[in-house]
Amino acid sequence: MDKLSRREAIRDYKDRKPTPGVYAVRCAVSGEAWVAGAANVETQQTRHWFSLRQGSHMNKALQAAWTAHGEAGLSFEILEAIDPEEMTPMGLADLIKARELYWRTMLGAMKAVG
Repeated sequence: MDKLSRREAIRDYKDRKPTPGVYAVRCAVSGEAWVAGAANVETQQTRHWFSLRQGSHMNKALQAAWTAHGEAGLSFEILEAIDPEEMTPMGLADLIKARELYWRTMLGAMKAVG
């Protein structure tokens, strides 16, 4: 990668807007699911997988599923992206919470530590 391409890639990364929404972590073997909302759903898999690999995830049931079934047994899915256009920060936070509750109910899921 030449210097110009690298600079462009860095600029593009910094200019990215976060995608708020709701995501799920599912265990294919047990059928369990964990749902959470976040201000940027695109960064959540990396965050969760890091703490799961370390054996230090705050959600003990999710950590147990990872320990029992490994990384291949879990999947990450963005359930819903929310367009924050023309929303106040508080309005966005309330909408994320409401949509998280909706998806937890629909999937019969537990809350993931967000």
